[in-house]
Amino acid sequence: MMQESSKIYVAGHRGMVGSAIVRELRRQGYDNIVTRTHSELDLTSQAEVEAFFKEERPEYVFLAAAKVGGIMANQSALADFMYENMMLEMNVIHSAWRNGCRKLEFLGSSCIYPRMAPQPMPESCLLTSELEKTNEAYALAKISGLKYCEFLNRQYGTDYISVMPTNLYGPNDNYHPEHSHVLPALIRRFHEAKVRGLTSVTCWGDGTPLREFLYVDDLANLCVFLMNHYSGDETVNAGTGKELTIKALTELVARVVGYDGEILWDSSRPNGTPRKLLDVSKAKALGWTYKTELEEGVRLAYDDFLTNPMRAER
Repeated sequence: MMQESSKIYVAGHRGMVGSAIVRELRRQGYDNIVTRTHSELDLTSQAEVEAFFKEERPEYVFLAAAKVGGIMANQSALADFMYENMMLEMNVIHSAWRNGCRKLEFLGSSCIYPRMAPQPMPESCLLTSELEKTNEAYALAKISGLKYCEFLNRQYGTDYISVMPTNLYGPNDNYHPEHSHVLPALIRRFHEAKVRGLTSVTCWGDGTPLREFLYVDDLANLCVFLMNHYSGDETVNAGTGKELTIKALTELVARVVGYDGEILWDSSRPNGTPRKLLDVSKAKALGWTYKTELEEGVRLAYDDFLTNPMRAER
C-alpha cells in the first residue's frame, strides 16, 4: 500500500480525471505528489519522459493523461487520437518500468469493449469482436496501454494495473462546443439556450442509445482504492451499473440547468454505440461502490460550469 510520504506522480493532473485523483489523494493525506504541466513535460517525447523519471523516481504512478473528445472530435482526428495517446502512454509506462516504479495504474475507457458486447459488459469481453467505428482509434490506443501493462507484469513481474471507467463527468470537465463529451456538451448547450432565450435545442441522433455515467470524484476514490487493494492483469470496470437513454439524459440536464424549451433530434447525426453498460460486479466484490447519483452529480457539474467560466472556453 502507498504510504502518506510515498512519492506519487499523477500524469494529466490538470484534466478532469487527473485533478480529481489529486483531490482524492490529498483528502486521504498523501502529500508527496509530483505533477508536470504539458509545457513542463511533453509526454509524447520519449526523451523528456525518460529524463523526468530518472530525475524524480516516483514510486507510484496514476496515468490519467490522454487526448480525449466526443464523437465529432474522434471522427475528425482519428490519426491524432491514436498517435498521441499511444505515444504518451507507452512512454510513461515504459519509463516507469525502467526506473523502478513500484506500481502504476493506467486509466482507460469503456470504449475498449466491442460495439455489440454482451450487456452489461464484463472485463472478459475485451477483444472478442469488432469495436465501435466512431472511436476506434482511441479504443485501440487504450487497449494497447492496458495490454502493455499486462505484458510487463507477465514478462518482468511488475505490479501494473488498469481501470476502465464508463462515461465520466464533473468538475474540470471540457465544455468545448465541438470536442466535449455528451453530458458536458448538453450542459453548455442548454445553458446557452437559456441565456439566449432560444425556444428549441437540437441534439444529435434520435435519443435512443443507452449510457452510464460516473461522477469523476467517485472514479478518483476507486483509483486510490485499487492502487492500495488490487493487483492483477485483468482490468477493473468503473461505473454505477445504472443506465438511461440519451433522451432521458437530455431531459435531466435541461431540468437541472433550468431550460424549458423544446428538445429536437437530428437523426442524420450518428448515435454511436447502441448501449454501453459496464458490469461492475468485480469492483463491488473488491469492496467498492459509487456514491454520487446522477442528478446530484449533474447539479455539481453545472455549479462548476457556472463558477469556473474558463471551463466554458475550452
